[in-house]
Amino acid sequence: MKFRILGPVGYEIEGQFHSMRGSRQRTLLATLLVSGGRPVPAEQLCTELWGESPPTTAHNSLQAHIYRLRGTLQRLPVPSGMRPRVTTRASGYALEHDTDNLDMTVFRSRIAQSRNVVDEDPYMAYKLLDEALDLWQGSPLQDVAAGPMCQSVALQLDEDYMTALEDKLWLSIGCEDPTHVIGELKRMSSVHPWRERITEMLMLALYRCGRQAEAIDAYNSARRRLVDELGMEPSAQLRQRFRDILNQAPSLREFRPSNC
Repeated sequence: MKFRILGPVGYEIEGQFHSMRGSRQRTLLATLLVSGGRPVPAEQLCTELWGESPPTTAHNSLQAHIYRLRGTLQRLPVPSGMRPRVTTRASGYALEHDTDNLDMTVFRSRIAQSRNVVDEDPYMAYKLLDEALDLWQGSPLQDVAAGPMCQSVALQLDEDYMTALEDKLWLSIGCEDPTHVIGELKRMSSVHPWRERITEMLMLALYRCGRQAEAIDAYNSARRRLVDELGMEPSAQLRQRFRDILNQAPSLREFRPSNC
């Protein structure tokens, strides 16, 4: 079985996804999953389940939710040796399970592997990023109450996702025909106007496709947004990329990740 939090929270058995019933049961499971096997204090679990001002009955209610979660896990149709279980520790509650069966763990592992091989084998790095991004089923922890711990993890996962997607597109520009990523880069530039790396990649992809004027226009549009809405100029790196495109620098045609 596998646990999933990169989207709705639940578990997968034989390829079939099952959502955890009840919002507090999902939040409890999610909190224990993102803790990485470390015990979570009861007070922190109460904050995740009921917010900063939990009711006076929160600790009793937490024990009831722990009991129900244990029952749900006990009834899972998996071999007993593979069945996850909630344990009580002096420091709180922990979920004992194979962390390699959590999509978040696999997602981060693939990204780390990609970064380790990108210089020697960018095609393998691209493949690993593709595998990581394929695990994404929507906003992480999307059906879980936004407690501080789960919210923090969700925000970090969103950033990890965007960085991995940018890395994949960067490799696409260097290793393949950049034409097929221009549409995606335009979409991302519209949705994430302040991420200058996306603008830089769009400029480079357009230039490498013989569309210098559009590359210049992409820079000017981004600069206008920054100046008009934030009162700031583009970064030194983006300005340098713009100058390279204006001057048709040979390095722009030569760019490619190592060994592509």
